[in-house]
Amino acid sequence: MAANDICIRVQTQFLEDQFNESDPKYAFAYRVTIINNGSVSAKLLRRYWLITDGNGEKTEVSGEGVVGEQPVIEPGKYYQYTSGAVLDTPVGTMQGHYEFVGGDESVFKAPIDVFRLAVNNMVN
Repeated sequence: MAANDICIRVQTQFLEDQFNESDPKYAFAYRVTIINNGSVSAKLLRRYWLITDGNGEKTEVSGEGVVGEQPVIEPGKYYQYTSGAVLDTPVGTMQGHYEFVGGDESVFKAPIDVFRLAVNNMVN
């Protein structure tokens, strides 16, 4: 099993209903779909995120699993979850990787390409 056996797709959404002009923080939801295109199962062990806001401020987040789980994704199957991030600016980016152990006991990191967090119709 290798990193290229895992496909990661991310969809984002600005949570306008959580915006408060008196304390301008920008909340975003992101839904991640992790697809196992390999021939053996893969267990998600850890996550790592690099979050960059519109001012270039960087925050690193890491930990075990995702949303309290360490899912095992069987070959040809997928796992999906939704989480969130709060920024001080109306635009930013996220990127990172997931660390997996394959059913063949190989340990590998699957990269998460950079994706954009942005208030609707906002251009940076």
